[in-house]
Amino acid sequence: MSKEFKYNTKVYYEDTDAAGIVYYANYLKFLERARSEAIYSMGLTNKKLLNDNGTIIIVKSCKIEYKKPAKFEDSLEIISKIKTIGKSSFTMDQMIKRKEEVISESEIVLVTVNAEGKPIRIPDVLNKFLN
Repeated sequence: MSKEFKYNTKVYYEDTDAAGIVYYANYLKFLERARSEAIYSMGLTNKKLLNDNGTIIIVKSCKIEYKKPAKFEDSLEIISKIKTIGKSSFTMDQMIKRKEEVISESEIVLVTVNAEGKPIRIPDVLNKFLN
């Protein structure tokens, strides 16, 4: 799969520690925002997926490698790619870059579940987007 989504953000003071370096857990927030923006780019929202399809997308697992630190006021680009798609889950590779420099790489496994948290088939409207 090669569908790619790009999201740009800036590092704010609130994202950093006392040394002006992005706190490690905040990379997960950047990645989440990029995934949400990818969904918005196709005219969907997480709320719409729940209301219209009874579907919630949750993170099953996250593997992240920190290569270089992001710092206060850096401009970052998050590139998200669909890697694999199953019946009720899909995997995304996400990379965070500062200019051309890769500062973080991650693999996120996402699962579609119903309101009770039980895995369900990826709805057609989302499946079309992922493919």
